[in-house]
Amino acid sequence: MGEYIGLDVSLKETALSVRRDGKRVWRGRCASDPAVIARVLRKHAPEAQRIVFETGPLSVWFYHALRAEGLPAICIDARHAKAALDMAANKTDANDADGLAHLAEVGFFREVRVKGYDSLLVRTLVAARSKLVQVTTELSNQIRGLMKTFGLIVPGAKGGSFEAEVRRLLSGDHGLARVILPLLEAWNAVRRRAAELGRQLLAGARQSQACQRLMAIPGIGAITATAFVTAIEDPANFRSSRSVAAWFGLTTRRYQSGEVDYDGHISRRGDAHMRGLLYEAATVLLTRSQVDSDLRAWGLKLRERLGFKRAAVAVARKLAVVMHAMLKSGHSYRAKAAMA
Repeated sequence: MGEYIGLDVSLKETALSVRRDGKRVWRGRCASDPAVIARVLRKHAPEAQRIVFETGPLSVWFYHALRAEGLPAICIDARHAKAALDMAANKTDANDADGLAHLAEVGFFREVRVKGYDSLLVRTLVAARSKLVQVTTELSNQIRGLMKTFGLIVPGAKGGSFEAEVRRLLSGDHGLARVILPLLEAWNAVRRRAAELGRQLLAGARQSQACQRLMAIPGIGAITATAFVTAIEDPANFRSSRSVAAWFGLTTRRYQSGEVDYDGHISRRGDAHMRGLLYEAATVLLTRSQVDSDLRAWGLKLRERLGFKRAAVAVARKLAVVMHAMLKSGHSYRAKAAMA
């Protein structure tokens, strides 16, 4: 019949449970290393049919490493698994592994598509740059706030102008300068590193035909296009372009029970960073774009009727649908056919 294995993965140790013919035949623990786990499973489960573990920080590494070992690794949605694992009387790693093995045996799970290493590397680049930009903003705000306490108001300058203004205001106050200048140097260093990562990202986007195609859409820049392409990976992963918006959490939630039936706010499931980028692109399209397009006209009508925020969310959802359709069909953006 073969064996069905559940792995409860933690940072240091992984609990394993092996089931065969509806019964648990072995369980134990080992180091959280795919190579070690592979050796243990070859000894205790030589005919493994499914190896199930939940999404988590180590799930991408485990999935690809176990697959490379020739093992049938399956990553499942942790939220889906939680509903079944909560049925156990006691919450332990061993019981969680047993529950996952049971799910593997009965086939009651939702498999998660695990991204490839190349896509994950690019997404890491996008995330790292975004974090450095955030740190830069926090440092500049901190410098402004500290100087304001001493009556030194930094004008609304950015980049090199901001640094020049700070140094000018501190030129007559050596005591405060000893405190602020280290912050300014840190701000400058982080800003340079963010610019370096930004250049890497832009160079990659210029070499990608898919990114270049998406960047023709008003409001879509190199960062949004790159993040979208690496999130989708293969357009064939989605049967319908409409499902992409739901995958990014941009569709409304629905609650129905008896006589109660209502729609709520957007679900906010999935990639929060990508959802934010799409919202920013929608904001640019509605407020700054000079390109006359059906999508912008539709969004402006929604803004008059529903308000700006709801209109921006709707345009972000439509952008996700249009961008996936472009990747799937290979067609270029047509401003007067975006709503078709």
